[in-house]
Amino acid sequence: MFPLSSQKKYWTFNNEQHLNELRKKQNEKFQETHGEAEAEDNKLDYFLDSSEERLLLKQYEIYLNDFCRRFEPIMPKCVVGTSFHYFKRFYLHNSPMDFHPKEILATCVYLACKVEEFNVSIGQFVNNIKGDRNKAMDIILSSEMLLMQHLNYYLTVHNPYRPIEGFLIDIKTRSSLTNAERLRQHIDDFIEKSFFTDACLLYAPSQIALAAVLHAASREQENLDSYVTDILFNGAREKLPLLVEAIRKIRLMVKQYEIPARDKVKTIEKKLEKCRNQENNPDSEIYKERMRKMFCDDDLEIDLQANSAADMSV
Repeated sequence: MFPLSSQKKYWTFNNEQHLNELRKKQNEKFQETHGEAEAEDNKLDYFLDSSEERLLLKQYEIYLNDFCRRFEPIMPKCVVGTSFHYFKRFYLHNSPMDFHPKEILATCVYLACKVEEFNVSIGQFVNNIKGDRNKAMDIILSSEMLLMQHLNYYLTVHNPYRPIEGFLIDIKTRSSLTNAERLRQHIDDFIEKSFFTDACLLYAPSQIALAAVLHAASREQENLDSYVTDILFNGAREKLPLLVEAIRKIRLMVKQYEIPARDKVKTIEKKLEKCRNQENNPDSEIYKERMRKMFCDDDLEIDLQANSAADMSV
């Protein structure tokens, strides 16, 4: 249950200000660590600031959604929702200058497939990726443990889809609304848009689900206010003010979402290529040398274990 979950305890925050402070802290931390060689005046031009990072990540959330939409075989909605959660959580505690979002994005989706038991092999998965698929496979497999570590191994995600089904069944059973299924497309559109906001880091899945249902009803010129007040919360009216405020804020977040300007994103991406951490850049010599050393160390350890086993057998 969500109230007792790690998502509620560790990954649900009080307000957007808290989220922005966490992101800003990671931006400042990266600049302090990697900006020693840069003069103070040059840092603004060289590094991304927190607002540029935010714009960049918004664009990559669109890429994430597009990738999931085009995926073959068809990807369940819960995998898409979990992928968004992982992506957003990772960049609360990391800067995109440290870990490029194009690499973390694919790893988030691959891990979500596993956790949500959408069984696709790594070979099937990378067949959905354009470009060098062997390279993509190496990046995903080498980043998977890193991602889990930064999620603190809290991998279970409560998405709004199950509460939505519960609300629709209840509306069909206990409300006067006819043909509740006509709400479904509007609900799906709302939930998809909500993942481009911070709603999933701020509100319970049931609150997001109810906001989607009420939005869908209004799009169909229907009113479910009496269902909420007289049926859903009959006997618990003291909880209504907080619920109404949460739903109002969720709907406002979705309504106010803006697609990032593509020209601005392109400028930021060019800037990122210069200032990103080369130790985490798969195309850099530093990264390749680190990988070679790691594999050599692994081979040495295997040889030592094999020799030790042989000695013991003698």
